[in-house]
Amino acid sequence: MGVAELTADKGHGTDTTGDIIKLAMLAVGGQGGGVLTDWIIGVAEANGYRAQSTSVAGVAQRTGATIYYVEMTPDTGREPVFSLTPSSGDVDIMIAAELMEAGRAIIRGFVTPDRTTLIMSSHRILAVSEKTVPGDGRRDAGKVIERAATAAKRVVAFDMESEAVAAGTVISASLFGALAGSGALPFPRQSYEDIVRESGRGVDASLRAFSACFERAAAGERVGVGDEAPSGAARKTLRVDGPPALLEIWNALTARTEQMPERIHEMALAGLRKVVDYQDVAYGETYLERLEQAIEVDTENNNWRFSIEAAKYIANAMVYDDIIRVADLKLRTARSVRVRDEVAADPEAVLHVTEYFHPRAQEVCGTLPSGLGRWIENSPRLFALLDRMVNRGRRIRTDTMFGYFSLWVLGALRPVRRKLRRHAVEDAHVKSWLELAISTRARDYELGIEVLVSRRLIKGYSDTHMRGYSKYDMVLSALDRLEGRPDGAEQLRLLRDAALSEEGTGALETQLARLDKMD
Repeated sequence: MGVAELTADKGHGTDTTGDIIKLAMLAVGGQGGGVLTDWIIGVAEANGYRAQSTSVAGVAQRTGATIYYVEMTPDTGREPVFSLTPSSGDVDIMIAAELMEAGRAIIRGFVTPDRTTLIMSSHRILAVSEKTVPGDGRRDAGKVIERAATAAKRVVAFDMESEAVAAGTVISASLFGALAGSGALPFPRQSYEDIVRESGRGVDASLRAFSACFERAAAGERVGVGDEAPSGAARKTLRVDGPPALLEIWNALTARTEQMPERIHEMALAGLRKVVDYQDVAYGETYLERLEQAIEVDTENNNWRFSIEAAKYIANAMVYDDIIRVADLKLRTARSVRVRDEVAADPEAVLHVTEYFHPRAQEVCGTLPSGLGRWIENSPRLFALLDRMVNRGRRIRTDTMFGYFSLWVLGALRPVRRKLRRHAVEDAHVKSWLELAISTRARDYELGIEVLVSRRLIKGYSDTHMRGYSKYDMVLSALDRLEGRPDGAEQLRLLRDAALSEEGTGALETQLARLDKMD
């Protein structure tokens, strides 16, 4: 279109760009963003609108969401001029398929209080940056909900993912229902449902999710900061089954937890369940013996805080991640059910699952009898040769007989775990760590608690486990300097927090340097 034609157009009528409805959506892989875009275009065109959609893909899942953008306007017979991307301060409807995506939309200026209806699911999918932090890297969801209330003209927010899962579909159907129920678009409910029916796949499930979210959005439902989880997230009641002889021992162990101070009961029972599930009832008895060592030196004057932390971290330390545990967890029925649910697999479908392993010589030695594993580790040439043989990535298909049997054999080593090299190393470390915490507690109660909690630095297996040990040693290397200081416990906590803040040791080294300057 030339300049002269543009001038003539302006002379023939008024500017109609204000009639354009601008809708943006942020979603990641697997959430059906493309399907939802097609549905929105379909419902617009079915109601006599002209519409156009574009999308800009993110770099990868969870490192950059795809931005879907739709513009629509009543069809007047004239060709509309649409934009290809959303602009800050110029979006009428913003749909976020996950809570933090809503936060990103607000930061980018796509949500404004004078015009934007914000429709967001309040559930979370952790970003890569949140998962890679050794400690708790989760962002504060409450801040996003709080900010959304003032950033948008209107907010529709609730857990749309749970509605989709309950209906047996993906979140795109829930978002479509919330959009329809919000009344942000001037289209009747029936036209939305007709578009879903015309899609032809998973119609019944999609309509169930659509209907549930339509009703909640139409009612103006919105989560608030601190809202309780839905009733479905309530704690499950655990039931223990097994041979009568083992149940008798289990009941005796649980009776021992009930004889402990009342404030310790819940954590002690949780720890006992964890270690028995990991190994056996004899291992549970060892756990209680170690916990009782901590209780013996604790007092009610401090609300048993040392003992409560001991109940938690002794269990975590005894349930270390080795190849046996990894293989066992990957073959459990509960995990298979969860995977099938996550991919929405048909009950009759055969699900192909590929597990990734990257064993090193350390892991192989850890599964050998203690003496043999130690002998190989103490022979640099033999250890290096073994590492060259095994240190490479392996993909194991657990839906095949060979793959399943391979992991089953590894998991079946559980009865002999306490005779293996890895257990000897871990057991010695647990003993020395607990002794250190108890002796420190005798001189400084708060510092003793921080020594217990510092055990959270050690987690995972393979390289992750080695880095955890390294950070633990770095943090505890400052213990001698901190004893006797009024802020000793606080300084140890700061060192631990620095170690948990990133995968490397830069922040921890900086905090240690600050401590040196304080000395």
